Formats: sequence, structure tokens, C-alpha cells
Amino acid sequence: MRTQVGIIGAGPAGLLLSHLLHLQGIDSIILESRSREEIEGTIRAGVLEQGTVDLLNATGVGDRMMKEGHFHHGIELQFNGKRHRIDMHELTGGKKITVYAQHEVIKDLVAARLEAGAKIYFNVKDVSLHQIETSTPKIRFLPENGTDAEELNCDFIAGCDGFHGPSRQAIPTNLRVEKQKIYPYGWLGILAKTPTVNPELIYSNHERGFALISTRSPEIQRHYIQVDPKNDIADWSDDRIWSELHARVDMDGWSMLDGPIIQKNIVSMRSFVCETMRYGNLFLAGDAAHIVPPTGAKGLNLAAADIQVLARGLGEYYHSGEDDILTRYAEICLRRIWKAQRFSYWMTTMLHRNVEHSPFEYNIQLAELDYVTSSQAAAASLAENYVGLPMEIKSNYSIKI
Repeated sequence: MRTQVGIIGAGPAGLLLSHLLHLQGIDSIILESRSREEIEGTIRAGVLEQGTVDLLNATGVGDRMMKEGHFHHGIELQFNGKRHRIDMHELTGGKKITVYAQHEVIKDLVAARLEAGAKIYFNVKDVSLHQIETSTPKIRFLPENGTDAEELNCDFIAGCDGFHGPSRQAIPTNLRVEKQKIYPYGWLGILAKTPTVNPELIYSNHERGFALISTRSPEIQRHYIQVDPKNDIADWSDDRIWSELHARVDMDGWSMLDGPIIQKNIVSMRSFVCETMRYGNLFLAGDAAHIVPPTGAKGLNLAAADIQVLARGLGEYYHSGEDDILTRYAEICLRRIWKAQRFSYWMTTMLHRNVEHSPFEYNIQLAELDYVTSSQAAAASLAENYVGLPMEIKSNYSIKI
């Protein structure tokens, strides 16, 4: 098989890249190790920056998001038994966030790609990358129900296959520049059948640990509590989870709404960056290149930002023969990535209770929260980062829609 851009991974990054390339008349083929049902059915939260929402709307895949998404103009920070609202809409000149689950974004993109006749190979196995340092890179894979490996020849490979995928591993270890921080916190997340608890997200710093009150739909809510990442989810009964949520977010005159828990799991938290985002004609994007703790709500948005840069660079290459953006791909992306890592690290360390901290360090946390909620300049900084920093791609080429 032959295509211009071979894409590994049908998550938001891979699908969005294929969509943006299609709009520019550039051919691509997507290889995905899971089934369509699995990628569309794996429930993941999604807080979309203003720029991500604008991109999906501008490229024709935002209709359902605008009908079913929840638009939030602010967030609430809770500490010392009180809540303080950060009015992001006012502080950023009218920007907001949209709560729309990641798997819903995937559904919209898959539908758009298949309607356009795109080639997406689901349930592939044994994906491997070859000759990526040359002008003729190849991807070998075993197709669904196949017994013989197939080969996809392409001009470029986009590794959009997540942290555990084969793309990053194809870069020689001695040439990969990777930086990582493991946090001593875990998030126990639940999906619960209850009405909406609060019109906006609540981030709570409590002496028992962090809690986040979020929204999934009018009937199903998504909530999180800080736990030890080594905890076994089997030790957390529904009653225990609700008890902790009540302890961490209830206030005088306001209490959590209980209901049946339909899903629960514990995830660990890390910050990770592979600064070698290009090797030969392989480009890494999304979780293949970086992981952020979920506190700052940046994961999907960083993937979309990477893809905007890569799609524009490939468009510039194919339509004008220039490779300036592709050459600067890592440089452009890493500026935004490290700012998002800084923000996510700051939100995480400000809001989570570290059992190794002294009373002095805990009071520093509370002082930071007090400053953020009492200083307009500090609140504006939080708001600016939360709704999304502007894209910085210095080029005369723009994606033709």
C-alpha cells in the first residue's frame, strides 16, 4: 500500500490529523490496534479549550459538540470551607471552556473520516516502523483476521499511538530526550448516575485530599478524589467513595448528590515529555510525546495543538515545497507543551494534599490559593492558561478549509 502520510493511532490526534490533511487534499491512512467500538466506547472526560473548540467548528466536526457540550464560563476553587469563583469568561475577554467527552470527539471524527472515504484499519497487530530516518519510511502490520504482514509505504509517519505505542520506541534510545516526573498522587474517578451537581467544575483542596466535581451529562456525572496510587479499587466501596466526596466538598447549605456508581478506577499521575518529537520522517504527537497530570485539563488540547502544527507543516511541504514548519515542528510544539506542563504542575501541587508536607508547606498551599482568588492578576493568569494559550506558528502558510 502507498499513502502520503501514514498515521499510527485513531485517537483524537490521529483522527484530527487525517481530517485536517484531507481538507488540504493530502492522503493518509490510519492504523489502529483497537476496534472502532472500543475507541468510541472507552469513556474519558474532556475539557476543551476555546482554541480546540474553534478548530473543530471551523473544520466542520463541531455540530454535535455545540448541541451536547456544556459551556463553562468559570471554575470554582474550594479551600478552608469556602468557594471562590474564577470568572474565566470575563478575565480572558470572552473565552470559555467546553465540557465534551474525549470519546465523543472521537465519534465525531471517525464519522467524518469514514464519510469522506478515509481508510482506517482497526484491530491491526504487530505494528512496526522501518526506514524512518530515510525518505521512504514504511509501516508493517498484521491486518485484522490476516495471516501475512502488510506494508504501508509513505512519505511521512505520524506517531499518534499514545504513551505505550511503538512509534516513540522506534527512535533510538540514545537519541531520545525524555523528561519525567511521577507524582505521589492517584485519582479515583467515578461515573455516577445523578443530576448535575454544580453548573461549573469545583476544584477542592481539603486536608483529607483533593477532590474534583465535574459534569458528564445531565444524567451522569464525573467526579474524582485523591487517593494513594497504590490503592486497590476493590478496597473502595461506593459508600466509602461518597463519604470521602462529602467530606471534601460539602459546605454549609450545600451537599453532594449521591447515586449509583456505574464506573470507577484509579489512575496514577505523571508529567512526561519526549523532546525528540521528530526523528527522520517520523513525527510524534499527542500522548506519544507528552503526558500531563489531568488537573490542568490539557491532554487532549495539547494533542490538538501538536496536530495543528503538523498539519500546517505538511500542507506547506506538499503545496509549496517548503519544510520550514516541519523543520521547526518540535521547537514550535515544545514551547506550548512546557507551558502546559508548568500550568498542570502548578495546579497539581497547589491543590493536592501531600502527606509528606509539613504544616508550614500546607499553609503555603492555602496562601497560594488565597492569592489566586484575591488577586485579579493571579486569577487572570490561571484563566488565561485554563482556556488555552494562543497558537504560535510563524508562517505565511495557513490550512485551507
